[in-house]
Amino acid sequence: MVSKARSLRRMHHMGPLTVITGILLGTSFSIAFSLAAVLIIFWFLGDDYPRLDHEFPALLTSLALFTLMTAISAVSFYAMLKSQRARWPLQGLMWGCLVAVGAYYWP
Repeated sequence: MVSKARSLRRMHHMGPLTVITGILLGTSFSIAFSLAAVLIIFWFLGDDYPRLDHEFPALLTSLALFTLMTAISAVSFYAMLKSQRARWPLQGLMWGCLVAVGAYYWP
C-alpha cells in the first residue's frame, strides 16, 4: 500500500518549473481575456468615439500576442504535468515567446 501511495505522489508532483509555468499561463490568460473584453467595448463604442479607431490595430496585436502566449503556456503546462518528452522543447518555446513579447513591449 505504501508503494502505491508513493507512486501516486510522484505522478502528481508539481515541481517549481511547473508552478511557474502555471503562473505564466494564468497571467497570460487573464491579460488575453481582459484585452478581449476591451475589444468588445471598443467594438460597441467605435461609432460614437472615432478616436478609438486609432487604438484598434494595437489592441488586436496585443490580443493576438497574449492569446498565442496563453496557448503555448497551456500546452507546456500540460506537458509538464504529464511528464511528456516534449515538455523541454515546449518550455523553450514558452520562454522564447515570453522574451519576444517582453522585447515587443520594451520601450
